[in-house]
Amino acid sequence: MPPRLPATSPPRRADAAARVAIRGDLLDFSADPAWGDIDSPAVRFRPDHWLLAEAGRVVAVQPEPPGDDWQRHDHAGCLVLPGFVDTHVHSPQIDVIASYGSELLDWLTTHTFPAEARHADAAHAEAAAAHFLDALLAHGTTSALVFPTVHAGSVDAIFAAAEARGMRVIAGKVLMDRNAPADLVDDVATAERDMEALIARWHGRARLAYAVTVRFAPTSSRGQLTLAGRLCRADPSLYMQTHLAENRAEVRWVHELFPEARSYLDVYAAVGLLHARSVFAHGIWLDDADRAAIADAGAQIAHSPSSNLFLGSGLFGWRAAEAAGIRVSLASDVGGGTSLSMLRNMADAYKIQALAGERLTAWKALHAATRGAATALGLGAEIGSLDVGAAADVCVWDAAVGAVATRRAAVARTLHERVFAWMTLADERNLVKAFVAGRAHYDRDGA
Repeated sequence: MPPRLPATSPPRRADAAARVAIRGDLLDFSADPAWGDIDSPAVRFRPDHWLLAEAGRVVAVQPEPPGDDWQRHDHAGCLVLPGFVDTHVHSPQIDVIASYGSELLDWLTTHTFPAEARHADAAHAEAAAAHFLDALLAHGTTSALVFPTVHAGSVDAIFAAAEARGMRVIAGKVLMDRNAPADLVDDVATAERDMEALIARWHGRARLAYAVTVRFAPTSSRGQLTLAGRLCRADPSLYMQTHLAENRAEVRWVHELFPEARSYLDVYAAVGLLHARSVFAHGIWLDDADRAAIADAGAQIAHSPSSNLFLGSGLFGWRAAEAAGIRVSLASDVGGGTSLSMLRNMADAYKIQALAGERLTAWKALHAATRGAATALGLGAEIGSLDVGAAADVCVWDAAVGAVATRRAAVARTLHERVFAWMTLADERNLVKAFVAGRAHYDRDGA
């Protein structure tokens, strides 16, 4: 298990109700559902219950309504879930989502790098960070691991915006000192100075944590990778996030740049970047030795299904990763992915597994975007569930929107059938309300 950050309390806010009660059909998980089990005992479904939150945390779940001294949000008939946890997303890349015609390496050069360069401007970075986090909330995501840009100001902007919203956000300055445009590279000394200042300013503050953020091995020199590993060893509470084995051309490039390494993963392992707080995005093109090493370290793979399909990167072997003992979480990878909606990404994850002859249940998919992701991050006591004591990061969903989904929901016979149809057909339009630490931050109806 990853070591936990010191416990933090969701911030109190003058404009937040001290005591909030939310009514609906409560759905979360007590454990990891077994693969293929549609009647999993790990599913915790409490229809027509009230979730009570005080000072930003869940204090009770009960079938009867609370007293008049609670601010009631009556959403009878709606699904109530923990806010989603997106374990890999790029805040500056909303501007290039749905860009046509490139595989990964060309896509970075043509679309991503120009968008990221604009974040050198502090005003742009600040406005973009606010827009990005509001967009996450409008899609039902209340916690995220975020790649800002190489600019320290972009990290300040995303953390400041997250703190203002009371969100659990993990982020860090993107490290790139080679094989990138001149206006997006730094050097080892500058990177070290920036990261030390950012860590001192933000790590462990409010609900924020710092991640040593290596874009991917080809854009960091050996010296910069060594620096990243040194910081991780110096403070085991730091996270580490990077990309790994996403695309076959990328893997070949890594072998050319690091011929001494047995594999792409070994490039990171050799400098101390493979540990219990490491989050590796993608992890498609791995062998058994790589999977065993990730599992032994207690690291996780952030599976980004819509991105893998859209960029033609490959089909992630979820069953093979799980069989090796790897924790798998779900991620949007916007802008490589095509939506911030974790529901859309779950539907794409199902399709990827179907192509491999596997069937991904709604329970396994939802767990990987809630309690499973939280547990892999060492944050299972805070986010990802509706447990008493957890942060009241809660989302209310319509079970069906539109003629097709409404008809499908009406004829569903079992709980899994109903929830699977919702997972497959729903998107951000189904989101009714999103609470962060008991405070409503998104309301579809503007109430």
